[in-house]
Amino acid sequence: MFQQNYLYWFAGIILLAVAFLSLRDKNNPRRFSTGLFWGLYGLTFLLGDWAYHLAAQWVGDADAGKRYLNISVGAIVVIMALIAGFGGVRLGSYHQRSETQRKESATRLGNKLFWPALAIPIVTVVGVLSFSYIPGLQQALFGPGNHATLITLFSMTLGCLIGWGIALKLTHEKAGQSLQEARRLLDSIGWAFILPQLLATLGLLFTQAGVGSAIAHLTETWLAVDNRFIAVATYAIGMAVLTMVMGNAFAAFPIVTAGIGIPILVLQHGGNPAVMAAIGMFSGYCGTLMTPMAANFNIVPAALLELPDRNAVIRAQIPTGVTLLGVNVFLLYWLMFL
Repeated sequence: MFQQNYLYWFAGIILLAVAFLSLRDKNNPRRFSTGLFWGLYGLTFLLGDWAYHLAAQWVGDADAGKRYLNISVGAIVVIMALIAGFGGVRLGSYHQRSETQRKESATRLGNKLFWPALAIPIVTVVGVLSFSYIPGLQQALFGPGNHATLITLFSMTLGCLIGWGIALKLTHEKAGQSLQEARRLLDSIGWAFILPQLLATLGLLFTQAGVGSAIAHLTETWLAVDNRFIAVATYAIGMAVLTMVMGNAFAAFPIVTAGIGIPILVLQHGGNPAVMAAIGMFSGYCGTLMTPMAANFNIVPAALLELPDRNAVIRAQIPTGVTLLGVNVFLLYWLMFL
């Protein structure tokens, strides 16, 4: 049966290929550190149950083997952070066409250039619907059980492969050049590419460390949360600020809601939890607009568009984020207690 690990291994193989090409790129002044960065990142995708079993056999104890392997992965992350922090990921040479050739190709292809990009969401949607509504298809490929996440990832991967094939057919490029382009994009984005995974881990650490309880204690001790408006403003602004720190409103939501939303707004002031959750998440998204930690939304587009200012997207979004946050405070105050 097809397993989710296969997709991770596929991603790991691509990253290792990128690392190998980086090591061979003599035009990159930091080719060894760049190759090491992407190689270590690819290695983390190749790890799985087999690595735990191997570590358990080597150590002689399953729990100890798992602990050592987890420590090793943590060490890999620290090394990657040091490489990125010291500017170890740099741009190199990617065997691209000249500017004139690219313009001629773009003129020749016209709107056909959008076909590969459109193939990805179309195939993903068709795949998800097919596995959901064609009897026996899901079980035949993935086995019994609920495979919602695997279905989405599998369909998206299939869409990417089909889009890749269409792109090769349209541009008449060699398959190896697409790997060079993948390397160029990864090098352009740099450390920000791994930020979503690190922030997801940070959210788990905050939850385990009891940050929500600490926020509740500080709020009740230092703020006049007996005042309904102050409590509402604290919750909405807290969602935005913690989202800016963590880069993810979904990670900030359980922490702020457990510390302020439920104990103060719902239990103390009798607010509607459904309204609190909806507008609270919207307030978190306001923070997303104003932080480089939300790399997928703010840093990656600037890198892909090769903007001279990496924070250009954030600067353009700050007025919108601040305005929406103010509107959310008043919406939450008016609607939560109807």
